[in-house]
Amino acid sequence: MSYNDDEPVVSIQDVPEKNSTQFPEGKTTLSIINKSEAPIEENKLKVMLELTGSGLGNNRSGVDLVTVLDVSGSMGTGEKLAKMKMAMQFVIKKLSSIDRLSVVTFNGNSMRLCPLRQITENAQSEIENLVTALIAEGTTNIGAGLETGLKVVNDRTLSKGRVVGIMLMSDGLQNGPRDATKVQIGNVPVYTFGFGADHDPTVLKIVADNSAGGTFSAVQNEDNLSIAFSQCLAGLLTVVVQDLKLTLTEFETESSIENVSAGNYPQSKDIDAGSVTISFGDLYDKEIRKVLVHLLLPSIPKPRGAIVLKIDYNYSTGGILFRVNPERVIIERKETLVEEAEKEDVTMEDNRLFVAKTMKEARSMANDKRLEEARDKIVDAQNMLEDGVAFVDESSPNYSMVEMLRFELQQLLRLMKSEDIYEKQGRPFLLSSETSHDRQRFASRGNVDRMRLFATPRMNSYLEQAKAFDEDPTKPLPNADDDLNEELEADPLGPIVGALSYYIQSAIQSLQAIDNIIKNGR
Repeated sequence: MSYNDDEPVVSIQDVPEKNSTQFPEGKTTLSIINKSEAPIEENKLKVMLELTGSGLGNNRSGVDLVTVLDVSGSMGTGEKLAKMKMAMQFVIKKLSSIDRLSVVTFNGNSMRLCPLRQITENAQSEIENLVTALIAEGTTNIGAGLETGLKVVNDRTLSKGRVVGIMLMSDGLQNGPRDATKVQIGNVPVYTFGFGADHDPTVLKIVADNSAGGTFSAVQNEDNLSIAFSQCLAGLLTVVVQDLKLTLTEFETESSIENVSAGNYPQSKDIDAGSVTISFGDLYDKEIRKVLVHLLLPSIPKPRGAIVLKIDYNYSTGGILFRVNPERVIIERKETLVEEAEKEDVTMEDNRLFVAKTMKEARSMANDKRLEEARDKIVDAQNMLEDGVAFVDESSPNYSMVEMLRFELQQLLRLMKSEDIYEKQGRPFLLSSETSHDRQRFASRGNVDRMRLFATPRMNSYLEQAKAFDEDPTKPLPNADDDLNEELEADPLGPIVGALSYYIQSAIQSLQAIDNIIKNGR
């Protein structure tokens, strides 16, 4: 069966026409952080790059969202089914007329309840009725649900320039004939949600990891599903660029790339060109990707300036590919150096990566029933973190990161008090933490009010909206267009700041090139 019956997106009457002006320039901005000098002897240099989503504007891409919902028998216990329906009502109400939604359910088999439907008032009402009528029965065939969700995405007739995402929720262990971890996902982000105390976090994390940028959220508090869904939705509704790729190229006589730390995003190497390309996929507004490049600088006979790294990146927005002018990292190689401390941002990222690595090691120990060793590992990480961030005071932009890393490690110690607590709570928390650090993207876990690592401003706003909605779902809820209009009123220049920055940087690069020509007498 083909699912090529997705609805077209047509303009809705009485909706003001949006300004269609596109500023593909500056949708992602680049910051380069490194020491400015290095000795003439062989040495190593760290270069940190920050890619930041910028300039959502009033012409965001429409979202094609497929929710894949567990309706197995275990969902009928307690208030699970009711909480899932409530979370879905929030999602349905937040989408606007440029978005489309399809709902897939699974138990022993999977079923597509509706095709990708444009979110009109009628569609909203009809999809809400479909969700309200759901009942829980049968087994848990996660693989079947995932395959059906992917088929809805892959069979679309309208896909160019549209944001796509699958949100898959399950409360139990998979027991169907199709192993979800073996499903070929392709270039689609799948965001998985482990609901309640009895879900399989390992399977759900693998599914998310197998996708393009997906995360795993551990929603053990059944009251928090609306919040978890809201955080994922906030990201999808604020995608500023797609297919973001970063290429780093060494200079043969000046540097060699030893290692690139960019989480678990795919990296490809071109040995002949001396380059590494990282594929990030989608980037949300105000979301940041940090890349730490470790360079080896060879010994040189005398002092001089040196270009040690070339940086290229490109992305698509509205279905249009945009290539950013390349940038270069230039340092001064000197015989005598004035001592220069490592940049605070670089040291902070080193510490975050260390904490993330330690958590993985602790999980491996805990999984092997070496819980005491795992706790000791976390305590070591706490001590190393305090030593490593002693320079960060409360006025620093990095202080919030320090506080969240501290809180994360404290939570892990609490969740490793016993084997039983670890299996039921610690393992899901750790796996969610890992996917969050590896993706540099928010994933719900634990105390979502305090655990805000990688959260964006829209996510923070939706956190409060979801809590208010759960308290009283009858109150009016602003949709995505209302949220965007509110943001534009608060910051009317926000959509063009990135573009202006890009043009200014391009002008500076042109002036520098002219200056070099004059200096070299050419």
